[in-house]
Amino acid sequence: MKKTKILMIIITFLISFPIHFIYDKYPSFITSILFPVNESIWEHMKIFSTSILLSSIIEYIIYKNNNIKYNNFILSIPITIIFGIIFYLIIYLLINIFIPHNFIITIILMFITYIICQIISYKIQNMKKIINQKEIGLTLLLIILIIFTHLTYYPLNNSIFIDPITKKYSITKKG
Repeated sequence: MKKTKILMIIITFLISFPIHFIYDKYPSFITSILFPVNESIWEHMKIFSTSILLSSIIEYIIYKNNNIKYNNFILSIPITIIFGIIFYLIIYLLINIFIPHNFIITIILMFITYIICQIISYKIQNMKKIINQKEIGLTLLLIILIIFTHLTYYPLNNSIFIDPITKKYSITKKG
């Protein structure tokens, strides 16, 4: 399982990059929920959630194909997504107080966040089996999707929701 978690860090990190551009290439209601619709820091949290969700599918296939034992798999997904978003936002916002936006720092912070998320996922999957973990995990995933959907179309009047390029909130037509 440890080797798989290391692989998942790499896979999650690598799939983050194309995820950034999917809404631009295929704009639709579905892609607006899963992929960033603008350059705001909040919309970029979809990169975390979707990357973790997609890499979890790959992880599940690896576990099944290799008979790797695990517990609480479904529950580990939303917990790592929620932790990753909170951790990244707090550190990113603290760094931005002292250093203006820097692409390299942003990417390094993303990678560190993925490492920590996989450690948390590993711990959850090695815990004693939690009763109703699938139901709890799927409910949390649904809540995350509802929150992303709502905040995509009705963003709060807060700096983390504004696109620094267009200076607008939500979805903006390009060109």
